[in-house]
Amino acid sequence: MLFDFEERLSDSPFVERTWRAQSERTGAFLSVAATHWEIVVSRYQDETTVTVRGPETKVTSLNVTLVGAEFFGIIFKLGTVMPYLPASALVDGDVDLPDASGKAFWLNGSAWQIPTYENVDTFVERLTRADLLVCDPIVESVLRGEPQELSPRSIQRRFLHATGLTQGSIRQIERARYATTLLQQGVSILDAVMRAGYADQPHLTRSLKCFIGKTPDQIIRKTEPEQMSLLFKTEPFP
Repeated sequence: MLFDFEERLSDSPFVERTWRAQSERTGAFLSVAATHWEIVVSRYQDETTVTVRGPETKVTSLNVTLVGAEFFGIIFKLGTVMPYLPASALVDGDVDLPDASGKAFWLNGSAWQIPTYENVDTFVERLTRADLLVCDPIVESVLRGEPQELSPRSIQRRFLHATGLTQGSIRQIERARYATTLLQQGVSILDAVMRAGYADQPHLTRSLKCFIGKTPDQIIRKTEPEQMSLLFKTEPFP
């Protein structure tokens, strides 16, 4: 294993979950498609970097070259927005926040203490009090299939502003991630096709190759050496 991931849910209404990992060796790594944006704190030797990463619309192959590097991330819920640096400006990209003192970073003109895995909820609460995190509740409401008074065009604008992605892209990525977790749990390919809502096996295969970087058979048999990024348990949207 390149990384040994640990994850947990959060009590914050703005956070999907937090994770941490340490690089155990060098090798190939697959960063799979993801609909959520996140803040990642990276530590290697005496250097610490705070990075805001946007959603990923496709799988990306990376090469891990550092051993002993430590990481932890805060994955924000769909609809959570940082107005100063929205996810819509970071799709398939990221930005490192300027260092302030080695123990702090600059964000929107102020120095912020670098958070730890243990104080994430306190850090997020401070961001919300400073209006650096806001939530558009219509995003999760629409994804749950609840009726809306807004026009489809208005809803799509809200989605693009809050997430950087269209509703269709979010559903496709989440469906591929859900199908992958099913296959990892031992569900057959045909059952995964049915439960994740694909038209047929070729449809599933095309989706997984685009968003996950592996075929269904490779996921089941674990025939490819690349470790994938964190795939937390999810359910497809209605």
